[in-house]
Amino acid sequence: MEYRTLGRTGIRVSTIALGCEGFMYKTAEEVKADFDFAIENGINFVDIYSSNPDLRSHIGFALEGRRENFVIQGHLCTTWENDQYLRTRDPQKTIASFEALLKQLCTDYLDIGMIHYVDAEKDFHTVFDHEIIEIAQRLKAEGKIRAIGMSSHNPTVASMAVKTGLIDVVLFSINPCYDLLPPNEDVDTLWAEESYTNALQNIDPVREQFYTLCEREGVGIDVMKVYGGGDFPLRPGHDTRAGHRICTDASGSGGRHGRLQK
Repeated sequence: MEYRTLGRTGIRVSTIALGCEGFMYKTAEEVKADFDFAIENGINFVDIYSSNPDLRSHIGFALEGRRENFVIQGHLCTTWENDQYLRTRDPQKTIASFEALLKQLCTDYLDIGMIHYVDAEKDFHTVFDHEIIEIAQRLKAEGKIRAIGMSSHNPTVASMAVKTGLIDVVLFSINPCYDLLPPNEDVDTLWAEESYTNALQNIDPVREQFYTLCEREGVGIDVMKVYGGGDFPLRPGHDTRAGHRICTDASGSGGRHGRLQK
């Protein structure tokens, strides 16, 4: 296994990491077996966007006794209501979900607190001009998160976040297809067939500028949707039991996207 430092955080992570969707609908024992396999093969990093309480608790069970040797990237601004994962910008719901996450994972901190899914400029201002970023900063000051992150599919908005100087890590969608497309606030364009009907050549310049900006500012990038959220076929015989996101800097995961609830 190769390991890389996640930007200026100083956190060392494996270049293959675990997302959380593959653990949905599994028992605690099955999730633990998957983590055993991953750890035996050098994986030390997991991204947890989901607010599903059973999933979170199963991961906490899997990491019992070895949490300190594992890097947890947990998401702020996800909540669980009516058996449904929702994205939220409500401060009270954000805090309640975060505290529940720590309890479910049987830990008192996250290595990376990831502000969840900011693709639109209007939403960026909701997050950074109001209470959400203040909550993240307070949690960092209290030692409950070690680094602040933000997830996005839009390089324009991701660049805006990096330029605030407040973001240490960006979870971003990167693969050879998405890198050809220009920025868009509608994440569905990334996997829409019509997005690829015309000839596309070379990496989109806005995306390239975003990657350069992160490198210059020491902001780590960990990667989601390397396989297009499951749209890209894997080679025959590929074993996906453990890491299923391979990365350029580090690796993360996440599902498609969630409905935004105020």
